[in-house]
Amino acid sequence: MAFKDLTSRAVLLYDEWIKDADPRVEDWPLMSSPIPQTIIIGAYIYFVSSLGPRLMENRKPFDLKGLMAIYNAVMVIFSLYMVYEFLMAGWATGYSYQCDIVDYSKSPQAVRMAWTCWLYYFSKFIELLDTIFFVLRKKNSQITFLHVYHHSIMPWTWWFGVKFAAGGLGTFHALVNSVVHVIMYSYYGLSALGPAYQKYLWWKKYMTTIQLTQFVMVTIHIGQFFFMKDCPYQFPVFLYVIWSYGVIFLILFLNFWFHAYIKGQRLPKQHQNGKAHQNGKVHENGTAHQNGNTLQNGYMKNKHH
Repeated sequence: MAFKDLTSRAVLLYDEWIKDADPRVEDWPLMSSPIPQTIIIGAYIYFVSSLGPRLMENRKPFDLKGLMAIYNAVMVIFSLYMVYEFLMAGWATGYSYQCDIVDYSKSPQAVRMAWTCWLYYFSKFIELLDTIFFVLRKKNSQITFLHVYHHSIMPWTWWFGVKFAAGGLGTFHALVNSVVHVIMYSYYGLSALGPAYQKYLWWKKYMTTIQLTQFVMVTIHIGQFFFMKDCPYQFPVFLYVIWSYGVIFLILFLNFWFHAYIKGQRLPKQHQNGKAHQNGKVHENGTAHQNGNTLQNGYMKNKHH
């Protein structure tokens, strides 16, 4: 009976809570309930942390260079498209970059922003392939807790963002992250093509700076909210989550920057010539190893986890 009562209360709380959801997104793919995405993410975690490595244990790693070149090219194009849509839906057409609230109307501009938020949410499921490629290429040292956590928590939390607040100042980090992904997936794609394309990667040394700049911008932008006297943003809880996320990764990147550049703990030469791999793509000076940690795709990975 106790379990029944608990379940009933949970259902009532959910029904009460979901009343505040955005009705515009109700019929969009994966948006009617958080259960389908939870099942997908659960299956992903099980595959990359257990089933996949066991299936690959006695198999040769797959050669996915061609597939990964296509994948990265698609991600560059998709990210570019999202950047354009975020700009046209508000960030270049009226947003103040300060207290921008969510527009829940059915105006073309408001719906465009909501749909762009959904596209960004959906892109996080595509990015789960990053880890699946690790599994198929038997790069198990790259499948760390932090890597899997990052790829799992992003789509799961963004469901709530799209469901309740698809627009406004809470979407700035998605715009910035999409810009960064254009640069990063371009780098990864060229790296995956082999040594002949290394001459086009002269900008690899700026990758860490780009990532650091991303988190500084996001943290400062969201941080404005805490100093505003009157900002009627509809779901402040999301801003706290985004700000916390930005601060955590800013600290990780600053720590990395200090050890890699200030203290001069550089990647050994044998690793700088294409020995460090990330997502099936070669990382040269763009990825530095430090005390068993690798900086990868916007966060620190612990290779000894």
